[in-house]
Amino acid sequence: MFDYAKGFVNFIREQGVVGLAVGLVLGGAVATVVKSLVDNVVMPPVGFLLGSADGLKGLNWTIGRTGGKDAVLHYGAFLNDLLNFVIIALVIYIVVHMLGLDKKFDKKKS
Repeated sequence: MFDYAKGFVNFIREQGVVGLAVGLVLGGAVATVVKSLVDNVVMPPVGFLLGSADGLKGLNWTIGRTGGKDAVLHYGAFLNDLLNFVIIALVIYIVVHMLGLDKKFDKKKS
């Protein structure tokens, strides 16, 4: 029984499982902060310029009626999520670059 426990602990140490877990938790936190930044700081001025109180999320296109209801394409929500993704990717790139982790990845390729 203790052999399995020792093997498990060695696996966690050698494979960097704890570092991966910490990275996932921090990544989730960064995503939450960036989403808040986009929704609460970036989108209100964009919405003001577009004439929409909802920012990009308020942009839609009614493509017709089906069964008495409007068929609405909410392309603004997609654009908002795309902007969130781009900003999150940029923040992660900057953090990786600042910590010098990009050089670490380059060495592994060789």
